[in-house]
Amino acid sequence: MSDQQTRDHNPGTARHHYLFALVDGGGTVPPELGVARRLLDRGHRVNVLADNSMAGEVAGTGAAFTPWTESWGQFEDWELRTPRSQLRGVVDHMFVGPAAGQARDAAAAIEYLRPDLVLTSLPAMGAMIAAESHRIPFGVMFPNVYALPAPGMPPFGAGLPPARGRIGRFRDSVAGSMSMALFDRYALARINALRAEYGLVPLAHSWDQMHQAWRELVLTSAAFDFPARLPDNVRYTGPILDDPAWAVSDSWTLPDGDQPLVLVALSSTFQNQTGCLQRIVDALGSLPVRGLVTTGPAIRPEAVRAPANVAVVSSAPHHQVMPQASLVVTHGGHGTVMKSLVAGVPMVILPHGRDQADNAVRVSMRGAGLAVSRRASAKRIARAISKVLGGDGYRHAATELGRMIARDAVTGTLLTEIENLPARAD
Repeated sequence: MSDQQTRDHNPGTARHHYLFALVDGGGTVPPELGVARRLLDRGHRVNVLADNSMAGEVAGTGAAFTPWTESWGQFEDWELRTPRSQLRGVVDHMFVGPAAGQARDAAAAIEYLRPDLVLTSLPAMGAMIAAESHRIPFGVMFPNVYALPAPGMPPFGAGLPPARGRIGRFRDSVAGSMSMALFDRYALARINALRAEYGLVPLAHSWDQMHQAWRELVLTSAAFDFPARLPDNVRYTGPILDDPAWAVSDSWTLPDGDQPLVLVALSSTFQNQTGCLQRIVDALGSLPVRGLVTTGPAIRPEAVRAPANVAVVSSAPHHQVMPQASLVVTHGGHGTVMKSLVAGVPMVILPHGRDQADNAVRVSMRGAGLAVSRRASAKRIARAISKVLGGDGYRHAATELGRMIARDAVTGTLLTEIENLPARAD
């Protein structure tokens, strides 16, 4: 959604009251708070329930802030070695563990504020249950590709391309059934127990809690995601391209010279990425390029040994750097990928987890970059960088895909969907 759109005043639009119930997911924060800011710019009233770590960023939007009464802190997923342990950790730390406290806090906020709509982060199941029990419509925000099982959509987190033929469809069917059964094993009984406390009927599957939503709002471009048969309440609304609040504009300078500029941007949360970041910097030191590395709040710049052709800073606004860049090296977070493509800049992606492998396969299949293992050597990373910089094909593909994404960012339906509320059930 363009800034011009958010400033345009529509006198025919009624003013509403929105309650956001958010979880600090690092890279998910700027797009979700970007939705709040756009609603405030339109004259709506916005209250935000969120982790206390988000207090400053919420204040920057102008929204009223209330912290969750219980804080679960950062999910240390990098310490979990197996898919099963990672899934159970996600359930316990993000989706179900905090749900009872979220439900109490959200129910209290709903009863006091009487919002017209509740908008939640994907993991905030407790807030969804509170809204549903109070007959307040709620929307779930997906600040990335569509993450739930759906016919035609590869299993989330696996970094797989779309299925081809009967074998591919069988692959997706088996993988989807297994992941749903495992998630349900850890989550379903606890979700249904909490729903029962709030007078709600049990669900057949854990993911059905999201499907109770009035809208599932996918904050990306349909041109970027893979096509699939999605529930009727799903809407692609275009990406939010806001930089995070910590990306200040006065703390960075580019290395001297006129060689191609490579921007390096890994996760804004800690994913045990220091070693990978050092190998990327070592790769840049072996090439005739200039490097600008933004470490984000998770890593101190001095933790990285940099050669003369590489500058390492804590932050720099990507919307200012990317128009000057020839390549972005990234972990594959959705926000960085979107901004790179809109700027027409190809990528080398080293996925670390979460949705990053899924973003990487969507980039590589469109010819807009290469995916490399996060454990790759500096020499292997340097070869990938040289390959992407060595011809115009990757940049052309990034420009073409980015043009469609930019169009959806400007003409997306985010505000239309959120402002056209359903009739209240009470």
